[in-house]
Amino acid sequence: MELSPYILKWLTILLRWSHVFFAITWVGNSYLFNYLDNKLKKNIKNDEEDAEGILQHSGYYYKLTRFNGAPKEVPKNLIIFKWQSYLTFITGILLLIVIYYANAKVLMMDKRVNENITPLMGIAISIFSIIGSWLIYDLICKSRLINYKVIFPIILLIIGTIISFGLTKIYGSRFAFLSVGIILGCIMFFNVFYVIIPNGKNITSAALNKTKFNINLSTQAKTRSVHNNIITLLVLFVMLSGHASFVWINKYNWAILSLLAIIFGFIRYYFNLRAKKN
Repeated sequence: MELSPYILKWLTILLRWSHVFFAITWVGNSYLFNYLDNKLKKNIKNDEEDAEGILQHSGYYYKLTRFNGAPKEVPKNLIIFKWQSYLTFITGILLLIVIYYANAKVLMMDKRVNENITPLMGIAISIFSIIGSWLIYDLICKSRLINYKVIFPIILLIIGTIISFGLTKIYGSRFAFLSVGIILGCIMFFNVFYVIIPNGKNITSAALNKTKFNINLSTQAKTRSVHNNIITLLVLFVMLSGHASFVWINKYNWAILSLLAIIFGFIRYYFNLRAKKN
């Protein structure tokens, strides 16, 4: 038995395991905090505090307080949930490189789909699709369109469908389908890295320096967090689709993705809305 291939197999499986593990913790945090935001008691007669509630877990009760911005005193042991997202992204990108980019000719390209695109071009297009999709999404989020609760998701759905369809004309059906999940997963990470964490740091800095902070920072961060929460079901489905070839091998896989986006989006929206009412 050759040592190098054996070690590579172990590194690959450990990388897969790590990616799944970190993704579980990230999604778990997303679901927990979005649920708490909907369930905590609001309208507290206190300008500093925004909501409060009590949790029971493993025999203990925990009192939670959500502040309207940052508290007057920020403790040194402030817990920031970011590494789950960062490590999910890092392990995911490494898997993308080690498994797909390193074997682009076999696992990404399909001459029956497009014989004019080389593996190197395919890798470049994959990277461009990730970055380009984020820039489009981020631009729309920063526009007035985000204030329209119906028009905003419809526009994103249309753009997402166009990108999904375009990918089916470049890659083999499996990687074209997977690419949508990769794009959405990266958008989720970019939301954390470029908006949620920086905004949180700015709020904390304002509290430490005793200066007034911009409440819009909290709103923007929360909005991106909700977006992440809503698309998690679709991302998880796509990432597990390798075990369901009948889905991605279908010539209308791009349409199936759009339909799943609507279904999964409504499921998350329903449960978030339900938590608010209960």
